[in-house]
Amino acid sequence: MVTTRPKVLIVCNQEVRDRYLAEDDLRRLSVFADWEWLRSEGGKGFEPNEDPQAIAALCQRAPDVDAIVVCHGAPRISREVIELGTRLRFVGELEGDRFAYRIDTAAAWERGIRTVDTTNGSSYPVAEWALALAIISLRNAGEQFRHMIEPKEYRRPVTDFGYIHAELYGKKVGLIGCGHIGRRLISFLEPFHCDVRVYDPYIPKELPDTLGFLLTSLDFVMSDSDIVICLAPLTPATRQMIGRRELGLLRPGSVFVNVSRGAIVDSEALIERLRRGDIVAGLDVFDPEPIPADSPIKRLPNVFLSPHIAGVTAASRWRFFSLMVDELDRFFHGHETLFDLVPRTLANRRGEPATRTG
Repeated sequence: MVTTRPKVLIVCNQEVRDRYLAEDDLRRLSVFADWEWLRSEGGKGFEPNEDPQAIAALCQRAPDVDAIVVCHGAPRISREVIELGTRLRFVGELEGDRFAYRIDTAAAWERGIRTVDTTNGSSYPVAEWALALAIISLRNAGEQFRHMIEPKEYRRPVTDFGYIHAELYGKKVGLIGCGHIGRRLISFLEPFHCDVRVYDPYIPKELPDTLGFLLTSLDFVMSDSDIVICLAPLTPATRQMIGRRELGLLRPGSVFVNVSRGAIVDSEALIERLRRGDIVAGLDVFDPEPIPADSPIKRLPNVFLSPHIAGVTAASRWRFFSLMVDELDRFFHGHETLFDLVPRTLANRRGEPATRTG
């Protein structure tokens, strides 16, 4: 436990400062630490800012702080920054697409610096939308909606998928990926008494016993589930992981939901499988995005589409920093952090074979 107040440097652009850093959380941080915001404009998306002036500004402040928190606009926390940060003990990423693109984790770990990522702040609403899409798709609500808005008398659709397969209660639910989203979704499924099965080669083997699911193969998830929900991150190993063969394993009457990344699924193969008319899909993501205006996926009656909005809520933007303040509070008071970046995280990013250790 520290006896002096730690100094925290927050490095991000103006938009992050305005949209992510809630005043209540800054006040919470001020209770136990002194903090400073270093404005840094540049980079694109999750890519580090490579502007020499931005890097120089970060290097200048590094020796005087105990923790650095980065987000959009920040330069990479490189080996140089880490070596200059003689007091540095904690590096955190607010929203980095889960895989520490802005942190040289190897250099940090060599120094015993704690590395944390709170990108899972958006996992909360994604898990909710995954549940919603599963229920919507079981009712084939996309087709029902199309019929309702037609300028003519409503008649029950011929396929009537939503009548035969409508209820979630007691269904077999297969998850592809069981990170923060999957674990939260499992808790949401508990009242429905679903039989949950999971494919994820990167999770600890203790998890199935703790959360009560079957850890199995991708083929089993695809072939023996009433609802398959894709939650995997996009990595070299998962790109187009679900292709024609895997989609062919879906049994008639099943539902396929994707709230992760569109490129995990072969889009042409998915359209081909949906054209058979015996399954329904609920898709928040697609490849490419935005969906081309003339894409057949927009015209299929057995599809419900949303425009990649699962994780886009005001609360999720504030939650990134709120979770980070929690982590800083725990760390500087001698407790364990919860959202550590570890070698298993980076193995997942690179698509390397996983070892299921804790």
